[in-house]
Amino acid sequence: MIGGGLVAGLVMNVVDGVTNGMILAPQWDAETKRLGIEMSQQPQALPGWLTYGFLCGIVLVWLYASIRPRYGPGAKTAVIAGLALWLITHLAFAAWAFTGLYSVGVVAASTVGGLVSGVAGGLAGCALYKEA
Repeated sequence: MIGGGLVAGLVMNVVDGVTNGMILAPQWDAETKRLGIEMSQQPQALPGWLTYGFLCGIVLVWLYASIRPRYGPGAKTAVIAGLALWLITHLAFAAWAFTGLYSVGVVAASTVGGLVSGVAGGLAGCALYKEA
């Protein structure tokens, strides 16, 4: 389970890195500066987000293993697990927009990337899962 979770986390970190660290980086940077935070002065951000991604990957594969008896093994169940993780994590991130910390646009765009991340991570990590 841990191995599959780490693979899921790796895939999710890559997708999230492209989405947030490359495509949306200018928007995140501008909006974070508006809050008085200089991201280049936050060296703990990258290790923190990478750790978060790997932990989410492990939770995703655990969730897959938990729902597998009901939905059966395979891609459909992996996608369901990825969607469930995405929903839980991105509902929490949506609060950033609701409270006005970040714009709805940048949070929504990141959420779409998170959907791709959750499904891709689920398919990759859960494909490695084997029942004990």
